[in-house]
Amino acid sequence: MSHNTEVALSVTGLTRRYKEVVAVDNLSVQVNKGDIYGFLGPNGAGKTTAMRMMLGLIRRDAGEIEILGDKSLTKARSNVGAIVETPGFHGWTSAIRNLQYAAAYANIPASERKAEITRVLDLVGLSDRAKHKVRTYSLGMKQRLAIARALMGRPQLLFLDEPTNGLDPKGMAEVRDLIRSLALNEQITVFISSHLLAEVQAICNRVGIIQKGTLRAEGTVEELLKSHSAENQVEVGATDSKALEAALKKVKGIEVIGAGEAGRLRVNLKGISSGSLNKQLINADVEVTALVPMTTSLEDVFMEVTR
Repeated sequence: MSHNTEVALSVTGLTRRYKEVVAVDNLSVQVNKGDIYGFLGPNGAGKTTAMRMMLGLIRRDAGEIEILGDKSLTKARSNVGAIVETPGFHGWTSAIRNLQYAAAYANIPASERKAEITRVLDLVGLSDRAKHKVRTYSLGMKQRLAIARALMGRPQLLFLDEPTNGLDPKGMAEVRDLIRSLALNEQITVFISSHLLAEVQAICNRVGIIQKGTLRAEGTVEELLKSHSAENQVEVGATDSKALEAALKKVKGIEVIGAGEAGRLRVNLKGISSGSLNKQLINADVEVTALVPMTTSLEDVFMEVTR
């Protein structure tokens, strides 16, 4: 494989078996520098196992992993930060103290530790609570502290396993904004595993969908939405649903797919525009109350790919 400076993470043919079960099956993934890459899959799809192999925490049965052009994961690890599984802290002591332990463990020179701790706490917005005991922290704050710990030593690549799991909407939004700003302002490449589709759609520019340990689809969010597009579908609502059904039967160039939201009918346009459909319904004395173009969400793509 050529030494590409634009690739942050390259995984080829990654495989892990547990006796009879293949947890990760010939998985290949490429994350480019600057990506916020969403690694999506239902629970139990092999996401955490794959991440642990990428980080060198568990051995792989087959496959190649290259991080920032380095095949030696031990060497590459100094450029990588990670949160895998639920982060643990000493609740009885402060955030600063917890990060001092982490700094020592990460071999950050003693003379640089104070500045580094100040820097990461500032990045995650915890400076004002730095001296408080971690047990007084909300779940969202603990998650931000975990990200602060992963940012020590200025990694270029950050692995986050389910970073918003169990958080309330406010905590989720805070972590989401934090991840965005790290990518944008600190030029950190982020690899996020999640089963929360709306979350991934809101934050990631590229996505890989994994099921039963195999990559089923990969691309930018736009590409995936386009390839599974519902652009020819509309939902039609009327004051009299019986009259609507009868009128739709007479319209050429459409197919009624089934029920939509709020009593509307979902229709596939096969050769006529939504404007023309509207006109024909009005001419048939149907009082149209809604004509809504359908958009595809990442969830639709996910359901289709993992069906």
